[in-house]
Amino acid sequence: MRQFNDTIREIYAQTPTALRGAPRAKGEEPQPGGIPLRLAHRGPYAAREVFAFLERRAIPGVEEMTGVPGARTYRRTLRLPYGTGIAEVQEPHRAAAGWLACRLHLTDLRDLAAAVQRVRRLFDLDADPDAVAERLGADPALRPLVAARPGLRSPGAADADELAVRAVLGQQVSVAAATRLGARLVAAHGTPLAAPDGTLTHLFPEPAALAAAESAGMPEARATTLRTVATALADGTVRLDPGADRDDTERRLLALRGVGPWTAGYIRMRALGDPDVFLPGDAGARRALTALATGPGAEDAWRPWRSYALHHLWNLRNKDS
Repeated sequence: MRQFNDTIREIYAQTPTALRGAPRAKGEEPQPGGIPLRLAHRGPYAAREVFAFLERRAIPGVEEMTGVPGARTYRRTLRLPYGTGIAEVQEPHRAAAGWLACRLHLTDLRDLAAAVQRVRRLFDLDADPDAVAERLGADPALRPLVAARPGLRSPGAADADELAVRAVLGQQVSVAAATRLGARLVAAHGTPLAAPDGTLTHLFPEPAALAAAESAGMPEARATTLRTVATALADGTVRLDPGADRDDTERRLLALRGVGPWTAGYIRMRALGDPDVFLPGDAGARRALTALATGPGAEDAWRPWRSYALHHLWNLRNKDS
């Protein structure tokens, strides 16, 4: 946070507090040039894999990825406490840069700190890759994977409620199919931006807007689950705040009709930032474990970093991860 504050002072010759308190007209559009930032991270960063993970899951209208591998820019809309924003994060050219270049376009500068934290969680910038590599690299089965992708991260979520909805959309379908369903939801129930920005046109729908949503082309059973989860998020039965108790939240999720271990675990991993989640029922993970010829229960040796091990498995068999 000190580095973040120093960066803001360098750019604007003002403190973050002064910037957040700057008056803005109601409904004012984001600043054309945006706020350029360098978001620091520790150790190596497997940017190519992280950007590929986000690109495969980008929901049109809310997210877009421009450029080509090695020089991509991830862009997405943000619903923030005081207004809205658009975040742009560039794929670094050098893995050892030590930071990701980010530009934030905000309708209200009071949202600066919140937007930065959303981006940091999404890109898992506060991880300790050396600790992860030490543990996972001790397993002969994972050692080659860890060596091949130093600094592989476990991406979180820019919006926890949104991630929970997306987890439901991903039940028992491919990533591409889940993305198409997400695009339909956004078009039908998302909040339009005051003006499109590139292909970005909407904020992701709020839970309250999805509590009575129609099926949007998905099986009725999953549409019912979507409405159930959205209602639980809207009325506070399930809370995905950064400080939420992970065990209690998972129990509450599993108590909802249509939410099974994969959905609850995926939400726990990404929305709550749990570094130690494994999804034994995940098809991609099962295929990778078979390819590695690991025995039953091998994942127990990967604690407390099983989320990162899962991403290594997905990257081994990443056609549909």
